[in-house]
Amino acid sequence: MSEARVHVAAAVIEAADGRFLMASRPAGKVYAGWWEFPGGKVEAGETPRQALDRELQEELGIRVTEAWPWLHRSYVYPHAHVLLHFFRVTGWAGEPHPHEGQSLAWTRAGQPEVAPILPANGPILKGLSLPLEYAISDVAGLGEAAFLERLVARLDAGLGMVQLREKELPGRDYARLAGRVAELCRSRGARLLLNGHADLARDLGVGLHLPSAALARLNARPDLEWVGASCHDAVELARAGELELDYALLSPVLPTASHPGAGGLGWERFAALLAECSLPVYGLGGLTRADLRTARALGGHGIALKSAAWRTS
Repeated sequence: MSEARVHVAAAVIEAADGRFLMASRPAGKVYAGWWEFPGGKVEAGETPRQALDRELQEELGIRVTEAWPWLHRSYVYPHAHVLLHFFRVTGWAGEPHPHEGQSLAWTRAGQPEVAPILPANGPILKGLSLPLEYAISDVAGLGEAAFLERLVARLDAGLGMVQLREKELPGRDYARLAGRVAELCRSRGARLLLNGHADLARDLGVGLHLPSAALARLNARPDLEWVGASCHDAVELARAGELELDYALLSPVLPTASHPGAGGLGWERFAALLAECSLPVYGLGGLTRADLRTARALGGHGIALKSAAWRTS
């Protein structure tokens, strides 16, 4: 087999109700009958986005009007080494119809109704269940009572993921607060991750977020369902990918009030670091909800907010 990678554009075509489209490989092709995300090979002279547009027109008869570059997935099959360039397609003209003998099915990340799914595509399903906004706690800035009040309001409004990061709280106080926040998140269907408290995360049945120093010390992924990490450069992002973590926070994108003398990565560097990143990445640092479109347009999964997550206006 040639060592050269075959570049493939892959589309996560997303309906407004959260479902996405998958296609089965037709008879006569390698892995016939297996399910995958629609797309195809990037031809000479094409960008991945151009290949995406062409393939979806040829395979499904639709014209892409909005697509967000997302993550990359390298996988070695017996017949080829592929690099999948995933896009989240949120706008298109026309109705998808199979033009090449494949079957189509709309499904959901948490309960895919099709099988078997190609190995290179399986881990993508977990990433699709991550929300676009990730909120980081600010008990130190707000006070506990005000934070809990705003947390309830945000959860009731649909906030889907929270990190409890309160490094100044004593261990006993942090554990008490974590139990309360876990209860609130669970009752409203949101995901909670604790910053650096692996044992407590196991006890509460929630996820774990690793500071970059803890990431550097790891030899294997912690045995928890959801694990993410803070990253600041290409080395840390690569390490998070090697450990097959579920997401990364990349910071600081822009200068922040908490570090007034430090410059941020900037959007150009942010995009460069995500050029072949294998896991969903949230931009963090100096951002507001207005920056979500910019982060996604440059390959980010979404944005992480701290103080901006809890503002009432």
